Amino acid sequence: MAQRTSDRDLTPRHAPGTPSSNRSTTARLLNKVPQVTIFFWIIKILATTVGETAADFLGVNLGLGLTVTTVLMGVLLGVSLVFQFRAKGYVPGIYWLSVVLISIVGTLITDNLVDNFGVSLGVTTATFALAMFATFFVWYASEKTLSIHTIITAKREAFYWLAILFTFALGTAAGDLLAEGLNLGFWKSALLFAALIGAVAIAHFQFHLNEILAFWTAYVLTRPLGASLGDYMSQPVANGGLGLGTTVTSAIFLVAIASVVVYLAKTRTDAEVVSVE
Repeated sequence: MAQRTSDRDLTPRHAPGTPSSNRSTTARLLNKVPQVTIFFWIIKILATTVGETAADFLGVNLGLGLTVTTVLMGVLLGVSLVFQFRAKGYVPGIYWLSVVLISIVGTLITDNLVDNFGVSLGVTTATFALAMFATFFVWYASEKTLSIHTIITAKREAFYWLAILFTFALGTAAGDLLAEGLNLGFWKSALLFAALIGAVAIAHFQFHLNEILAFWTAYVLTRPLGASLGDYMSQPVANGGLGLGTTVTSAIFLVAIASVVVYLAKTRTDAEVVSVE
């Protein structure tokens, strides 16, 4: 579900040899987000799993509680995003740290609404769905594109990260709502969401579903997929899990994320360069 760069504002329109053409040739910026490759989806699913298990580890195992954990992770996310916005281009370590942290924060926001404020999962799911669609609407009205290949301005990057936050919160709420409603269990839920992602991929590659719609749909669906995998590995055997616990599960996935990120930082295989006027 990779997207192609086709935005009119990124295409030089001057004759070769003119001053404007020279400026267009030299004005090449790294897109602030990575290319959508297999590595992108691997880390994304791993990050969503950490979002589920790390939130439980901090809040329950370390005894910080939901409120303190939310504040702590919110501060860390804010610091990470400051570095992300200040970066001149895509930096794998900073970018994926921000994704992991926003995954945790998105989970905690939903958990706070449900557990601390008594908001139902149905209302929470609807609210975050509306917030996500509103973000996309304003983003497109302002920038005339939702392509992640054009995140080269602070405004577009702000829209991008806000949309990601809502996708994580929505995925958490919708996943919990579906799990409670269907009572499938962890591994069956994981298979269901994996099948839905596969259906989106088929719709895109075989039936030409709009690439941006396909990307964001899959992005939302990876959240409950990762959460189901994390719960399956961490929850006790008596509850249908593997009994590894949140500590071991979080450690496994964090090491896996770090390994892939180090590889990407060295090879730069997912860095994307775009030409601008």
